[in-house]
Amino acid sequence: MNYARFLNAVSKARRPSPLRGLTEILQQSPAGTISMATGLPNVEQFPFREATFQLMDKTHMHVNASEMKKALQYTATPGLPELRDWLIDMQTQIHNPPTLDSTNPDSQMDLIVSTGSQHALSTSCEMLLAKNDHVLTSSPLYPGTVAILRPLGTKFLTIEVDGDGMIPDRIREVMSQWDPEEGQSESSDIPRVLCVVPNGDNPSGAGLSLERKKDIYSIAQKYNMIIMEDDPYYFIQFNKPKVPSFLSLDVDGRVLRFDSFSKILSAGMRVGFLTGPKYLLQRVNMHMQASVLHTGGMSQMLIFKLLEKWGMEGFLDHTDNVAAFYEGRRDMILESADRWLRGLAEWHEPRGGMFLWLKLLGIQDTTDLIMKKARHKGVLFVPGGVFYPENNKMSPHLRAAYSLSTPEEMDEGMRRLSLIVKEEMGL
Repeated sequence: MNYARFLNAVSKARRPSPLRGLTEILQQSPAGTISMATGLPNVEQFPFREATFQLMDKTHMHVNASEMKKALQYTATPGLPELRDWLIDMQTQIHNPPTLDSTNPDSQMDLIVSTGSQHALSTSCEMLLAKNDHVLTSSPLYPGTVAILRPLGTKFLTIEVDGDGMIPDRIREVMSQWDPEEGQSESSDIPRVLCVVPNGDNPSGAGLSLERKKDIYSIAQKYNMIIMEDDPYYFIQFNKPKVPSFLSLDVDGRVLRFDSFSKILSAGMRVGFLTGPKYLLQRVNMHMQASVLHTGGMSQMLIFKLLEKWGMEGFLDHTDNVAAFYEGRRDMILESADRWLRGLAEWHEPRGGMFLWLKLLGIQDTTDLIMKKARHKGVLFVPGGVFYPENNKMSPHLRAAYSLSTPEEMDEGMRRLSLIVKEEMGL
């Protein structure tokens, strides 16, 4: 693949940071190396020495003095080496990307630790997109993605989502205005990027089947697009076995995969990871060298120590338990919705994630209903209009989260919503 075709002018202008490079060289140098090159602060002047953490199973995890020094010091931009190696092994075991054995060095799988997956997504969009570029996205769409794309001046080409996720035939319909040969051109305005949340989509809760993923990947091949696989809910799928990822199908090196620990280990630690072709990740690395330098060392060390303690089997057992918890909450909110909203609303059963996407019948737009009437009745949802890139779009939908509320609170929330809808409809 000609990856240079996908870069915008800013990304093409980036160059590696010589100082950041020296930090990585120092980490790989043999013991006894005398370094007067890098501007690393003296860790002996930092007040933290070591720490012990109690885990949810009452066992303890200790960060010793040596590990604490490493956590407190600058580290390599792609990530704490121990954590990055662990994550590469995990991606290999779980997804087995075809690009692991790519004969093209530019296409070979690489991985960067990021400050949450949102950081990696934002940086990647800033690498690939420029003003007036077309980008394919789902509709409805997570507002955080809109917040990344809109300031770049991109033109949204929205793809309808049903209970099974993004609809491939709708992608074909949108792309039919371009000749596939334009996918090789650097001057055509043909879309070069497709953004998709394949599991537990926020807000729809939809999940793509393997058949749809294969179909979408073939469309991306036909028109030479990069697939941005934004998958923070991968481990919160309710289907067993889990649906294989786009990364696992990626024979070309056209998938950028965004993973997150925010939903399964800690939202506040802000640690995610980006997997994709080495050529593009080198550009992301340069962007990070000039901005955040690297993801927080303490967060990376804590996650590495936990993964080291658990091992791969223990980590996957934990994610299965997390998924089972949210699946139980999903079942509870569906039961409450069926009890109170039957005949007043429609919905698809979420395939994963934390959200139920409700369409209120006979309601043209939910904004005032939610922001004024529901609020005054002591129940909060998110009106559907905020999940569309189009400004001031009216929507009969609302998003209900089932991650935090107790079963009793969810049931009462659905009851209150039913009363508000009936009042609005004059029933």
